[in-house]
Amino acid sequence: MNDILSFAGSYWWLVFPLSGVFAIWGKSVSEATERRHQRKMELYRLKHPGALPASREGSAQTDATASSPTKSQREHVRRMHDEVDRRWLSYELDAAKLIDFPMMTDVREPLTVAFLRAKREADSLRPEDSAAVSAEDLAVYRSAVTSYDVAFQVAETEARRVRASGFTTEERQRLETARRLVTVAIDDAATAAERQTAYRRARRELDGLIVLPDATVSSLEEKIAGAIGQRQEPPTPGDP
Repeated sequence: MNDILSFAGSYWWLVFPLSGVFAIWGKSVSEATERRHQRKMELYRLKHPGALPASREGSAQTDATASSPTKSQREHVRRMHDEVDRRWLSYELDAAKLIDFPMMTDVREPLTVAFLRAKREADSLRPEDSAAVSAEDLAVYRSAVTSYDVAFQVAETEARRVRASGFTTEERQRLETARRLVTVAIDDAATAAERQTAYRRARRELDGLIVLPDATVSSLEEKIAGAIGQRQEPPTPGDP
C-alpha cells in the first residue's frame, strides 16, 4: 500500500494529460454510439414507414436549445456527407459498375427511390456557410445525412445481393455484352474507331434494360473523347 501511495505521490502530474486522453476517447465512443443508434432507427424507419416519428423532427427538438455547434461538429457532419457521396460516385461515374449492379439506378425499386430521395434531402440541407449554421439546423442536417447514409447502405446491399437476377436470360446476356463493350470503350490500348464503335454498341445493348444517369454517360464520353484526342493515329501510306 505504501508503495502505491508513494508512486501516486510521485506521478500525480500524470492525471492532467491522462484526463485529456480519456476525455477524447469518451467523446469518440459517445459519437460512435450515437451514429449506430441513428442508423438503426433510420433502418427501422425504412422498413416500417410511419412506425416512428421522423428523426429530423426529433433531432431538431432535442438540439433546439443546445449551444452553438463547434467547428469539429460541423466538419464531422460534412465529412459524413462527403463520404456517402464518394461511395455513390464510385457507381455513378463507372458505367461498368452500374451494369454489374443495375438496381442502383432502377427507379422502379423502392429502395433505390428511397436512397435518391434521401440524397436530395441531404444535399438541399447542406449549408453553404457552415460557420453560420445554428445548432437546430445542424441537427436537421445531421439527421438527413444519417438517413442518406442508411438508405444508401440498404440500397447497395440489396443491389449486390440481386445483381441482374431480375432480368431474363436474354437480357442478362445483353448486359454481359454491354459490360464487355464498355471495357473496350475505355481501353487505352484500343484504337479510336474501336472505342467509338464499342461505345455505340454498348448503348444499343443497354437500351430498354437500364438507364445510365447523365453523369455516368458524360463521364464515359469524356474518357473516350480524352483518350482519342491524346492518341496519334499512325499516318497512312503516302501521307507527307
